[in-house]
Amino acid sequence: MNRDTSLCGETSFPLSPRSLCHSGGVHSRVLSAPQLREHGVTAARAAAQCRPGGPWQQLLPGVFVLHTGPPTSEERLHATLLYAGRPPAERAAAVPVQPRHGVVQDSTAGHSRYGNTMVTGLAALALHGFSAAPPLISVDRIDVLVPRTRRLRSTGCARIVRAHTLPGALQIAGVPVAPVERALADAVAGLPEADAVRRLLTEAVRGGHCEPAALVRELTLARLLSRDHVADAVDSLLAEGRSLAEGRLYGLVRDHRLPDPLWNVELRLPGGPSLGGVDIYWPQEAVAVELDTRPAAGGPGRGSRGGSGAAARRPSAGAAAPDREEDVLGSPYARKRDHLERLGITVVHLTPAKLRDTPAQQATVVRTALMAAEDRAPAAYVVVLPR
Repeated sequence: MNRDTSLCGETSFPLSPRSLCHSGGVHSRVLSAPQLREHGVTAARAAAQCRPGGPWQQLLPGVFVLHTGPPTSEERLHATLLYAGRPPAERAAAVPVQPRHGVVQDSTAGHSRYGNTMVTGLAALALHGFSAAPPLISVDRIDVLVPRTRRLRSTGCARIVRAHTLPGALQIAGVPVAPVERALADAVAGLPEADAVRRLLTEAVRGGHCEPAALVRELTLARLLSRDHVADAVDSLLAEGRSLAEGRLYGLVRDHRLPDPLWNVELRLPGGPSLGGVDIYWPQEAVAVELDTRPAAGGPGRGSRGGSGAAARRPSAGAAAPDREEDVLGSPYARKRDHLERLGITVVHLTPAKLRDTPAQQATVVRTALMAAEDRAPAAYVVVLPR
């Protein structure tokens, strides 16, 4: 039996396929079969509307566009998410107010509408504003991230990408979108062109969309670093990310008026072996600062991939390890830090993300270490050499 409530919640007249197609908004122009049933349109009636010459079209299995002609990019996005999410009919009755284009909403706002799914890959990068990504209208297939237990197949404009654990989604223009790191990894997985991969990774770093270490971790989890053109791009990415972080470190010392340090030096025991290099050293206070550009360990909101183990990597791309458990296991990185601290040298580790997001706080950390030098026992004498 037809209901007498329209999609916008206004009482008017019994709904019909004709009245539905005149409703405004993409959430009324693109509907799933359960949503249509909620408004009194049976499967047979929907199929009749999609016959040749009919006013509707079936864009994906169980998803209908209530007009003729090519669907818009927004309609294709909505249809793909409806196909992958399959929201229950009872959740389809209420249609939320549409957010303004480009406004990032709360990360949980759209999940009930689309289930536990999100856009990823090139379509997600276009929504994130990447100029190196093709515009949405040019993306033939929209990648949508779903739990690995979902039994779905890629079809039409929808390409299914599965994950053991989904990352936290961002809401962009009312659409759940994967974080930049995950979207980049899923996009790179389908790009054989070295130039396209390099452009995307470069824009991610230069544009401040994500830190190189976080991106390298996602590429490692996706097992993409065994591909030569991806590994080459990562080499450049790490070098560029390191350069950007060093520039922020120079700005930190200058802008917060820290004492003039020695830059990029190697520490060595007199007549003994090298203790390793540091980015900044204050010899009088025996305080060193080291940039930590390795990938961060997995935390909340970072989705893991199918399978187990890390990617096979070329040696040149191995400057960043996939996680930091190696510190506990006695890596060369951890051994250097512990050795310096046993000699009385305070080592302050700063990450590129902290330098970017909280420079004043990081300057306070360094200043505190310098001031605390007066209360510490004198450090061992070390030779300081340029590197």
